[in-house]
Amino acid sequence: MTTGQWVLLVCVLLVVGFAMYRVATDGQFRGNRRRRVGAGTTSGETAATVLTSAGVAVPLGERATLVQFSSAFCAPCRATRRVLGEVAELVPGVTHVEIDAEHHLDAVRSLRVLRTPTTLILDAEGREVSRASGQPQRDQVLVALDRT
Repeated sequence: MTTGQWVLLVCVLLVVGFAMYRVATDGQFRGNRRRRVGAGTTSGETAATVLTSAGVAVPLGERATLVQFSSAFCAPCRATRRVLGEVAELVPGVTHVEIDAEHHLDAVRSLRVLRTPTTLILDAEGREVSRASGQPQRDQVLVALDRT
């Protein structure tokens, strides 16, 4: 094999490996890691406080709030909106709030939202309990809510 063929083979393997990683992790809820002070939020600040200070009205649910960051031309965002809406209707005390990431860049930066759709699960006090980047499945959302 020539050097060019080896380079092509390595590139193809890297792309396939990255694609497999994305398929395996897309939409999976991960527990909230504690934020460092100075990394966008202070130690006593909640996600709901960050959103409110960025001008977003966040009506907290009695049990939990599903906050979805989306953008206008995002196809997975529409499917995520449908799934989260179904879950909010199905589970008592859960509300769903959709936020346009393009119009609320301060909140996006403060909460470190890197892509759309991103779903945050806030507890009754407005603290971030879990988050998922990508389109979550209904069962994944229900399991994440059971952990709150």
